[in-house]
Amino acid sequence: MAAKPASTDDGHRHLNGLTQALAGLDVERITLWGSELADRLSAGRTLLVAGNGGSAAEAQHLTAELVGRYKRERRGVAAIALHADSSTVTAVANDYGYEQVFARQVEAHARPGDVLLLLSTSGRSANLLRAAEAARSAGVTTWALTGPGPSPLTELADDAVTIDAATTANVQECHLVVAHLLAAAVEERLVEQQAADTPAVPAVPEPPALPAPVDGPTAALPARRTGTAKRLRVVVVGDTLLDRDSTGSVSRLSPEAPVPVLADLDVAERPGGAGLAAALSATGGVDVTLVTALSQDVSGAVLRSLFDDAGVRVVDLGLSGPTPVKSRIRTHDRTLLMLDEAGPAGEILSDNLEDVADALATADGILVSDYGRGVAALPGVRRLLAESTGRVPTVWDPHPLGAKAVPGVRLVTPNSREAAGLTGRQSVAGRDDLTLDIAAARDLLDQWRVEQVVVTRGMRGAVLMQRGAHTPLVVNSRRVIGHDACGAGDRFAATTTIQLAGGATPAAAVAAATEAATAYVENGGPRYVNDRPEPDRSGAEDDALLLARQVRAAGGTVVAVGGCFDLLHRGHAAMLEEARQLGDCLIACINDDESVARLKGPDRPVLSAADRAAMLRSLRSVDAVLVFGEDTPEAALESLRPDIFVKGGDYHATELPESEAVRAWGGHVVTVPFVDGYSTTSLLDKLIPELPGSEAPRPWKSLISIQWPSGSSRNATASPPVRRGSSAV
Repeated sequence: MAAKPASTDDGHRHLNGLTQALAGLDVERITLWGSELADRLSAGRTLLVAGNGGSAAEAQHLTAELVGRYKRERRGVAAIALHADSSTVTAVANDYGYEQVFARQVEAHARPGDVLLLLSTSGRSANLLRAAEAARSAGVTTWALTGPGPSPLTELADDAVTIDAATTANVQECHLVVAHLLAAAVEERLVEQQAADTPAVPAVPEPPALPAPVDGPTAALPARRTGTAKRLRVVVVGDTLLDRDSTGSVSRLSPEAPVPVLADLDVAERPGGAGLAAALSATGGVDVTLVTALSQDVSGAVLRSLFDDAGVRVVDLGLSGPTPVKSRIRTHDRTLLMLDEAGPAGEILSDNLEDVADALATADGILVSDYGRGVAALPGVRRLLAESTGRVPTVWDPHPLGAKAVPGVRLVTPNSREAAGLTGRQSVAGRDDLTLDIAAARDLLDQWRVEQVVVTRGMRGAVLMQRGAHTPLVVNSRRVIGHDACGAGDRFAATTTIQLAGGATPAAAVAAATEAATAYVENGGPRYVNDRPEPDRSGAEDDALLLARQVRAAGGTVVAVGGCFDLLHRGHAAMLEEARQLGDCLIACINDDESVARLKGPDRPVLSAADRAAMLRSLRSVDAVLVFGEDTPEAALESLRPDIFVKGGDYHATELPESEAVRAWGGHVVTVPFVDGYSTTSLLDKLIPELPGSEAPRPWKSLISIQWPSGSSRNATASPPVRRGSSAV
């Protein structure tokens, strides 16, 4: 009988080794990986996978099963094999060395909440170790799939599945089995989620949700990724205060001291801190749960009643001691005095983790509104928040005395002062320092391991900095009239959270939040929470008339200027700057095209009324524009009734037919310094000299062509202007 070939023994040993290795697979851990990975992928996160040689093949096999399908029909998910981009791999290897081929891609692609899966038979490949280090810096969860452990890679990873096999070939074969088990677990979970999101009997469609207010947090909200019609669920976590406003009238000073006497007091109470953020979130058709700590005193009972009225569900952790109360004494839309009755933070009585976990488990978005009184610092709460950040968009609104954001938070929203304090940078009070805000945002990205930081900048809007981005996004706030910006930051944070929960990009969420905070101030700030007035957005009146009415009602000074303003020049700019300093808003009254032609000749104006109005509105000094058709602005001024009407220094009040009209309602006509040598006519003479011997009029319109950029609007409507000193965010 012929001897058995040696290769047969080798084959049996190979199969025996594979059988033993497969028997030792940690199937339970792999299944848990699959469920967690499915939850993260459903929330918009990404799986990044890398390996070398045969492990690279297994990595790519896994991503193919996830992007395509393994066995069952379901939606595709984001999974990327880093080694498959050959151009990037070779470019990075050439420029930085082969150790950096995966780390560089992790730095570029990964975001907090993503998962990095590294396959290695030895657990010692330098490029995988560097990738794990990069993932840790980025707040990314790292899983290792290796041969026998422990190894340097398993030490760096957050979790590991090790294959106890004697040969590299057996390890790689087991890795393929793990890839299939993982794909099956992910797919099973995704199919379950898809079934839960799909109504079982679509016979009677649900009625459409009521539209949100135009200034509310769900304005312009994109469609949910799941395509379902269910209401968004937001959880707000943080400290709640009671805010109390005592508003009255002042008509005299006290005989005892030079202080105003406040009479006819009206007292309004509303939630403050995280409670205000929750109440504001609930105004936009969103299901809101507030995780906070409430006292058992009278003020605590008031807060519970306010939350019931607002439709906010409360998970109460309990608070020893009195409810923190902040009171403002106000008159004529001004704060005279603020009383801080908050005192030292009371003791939070329990973590109540079961209810907190239940609330977070069903959330579409989470807002941590930290007011430095302990809720966001509770270890149990922080652990649950950290577990949720990979699944749910989480926004952290910090406090100088509060806790550091947990890793993986999607967005942190400090204001300029808070950002400077949290990063140790020095800010200058009242200074618009965009450079400082950008630098502070970059610092927080590194210090807190978050994905994005947006620094809110009051009436100047906000600046967004994303991890890995070199260029910040600056979102300007439109100018509004408003004195009371209390709570605008809470409106910003609440709107950002709801937008992200609904699937908006961070840039779109910040833009929507900036507008919502601006509208909040415009509509009365905290008064909006107490009274819920309907915003006046009928559009029936010109913006200029609305502005004049609002400024006058607020006790401000309305300033107007008049003229053709055909071809803006230095003289115009100087006059407008001077005029703007005289009051709280400046309205430019300009002649329409027909009246300019009557005054200046048939070849004027050079620019249409729409173009001239747009140019004026672009100036910092001009708050609104009113176009009139008469030869003089008397009728326009009668509508506006400005306190001050301004003309350039080449006029005298006795020459102006509108002077008597302005004086009739108690206004004043004044002149401001005039810059010699500047006029539209002189500019046109320089641009197009008269031909020698010609007495014909110069055809300005045929000789001058104004080219507007593609996509620009020549009839842009004016944004409602602002009273200086107001704050929108």
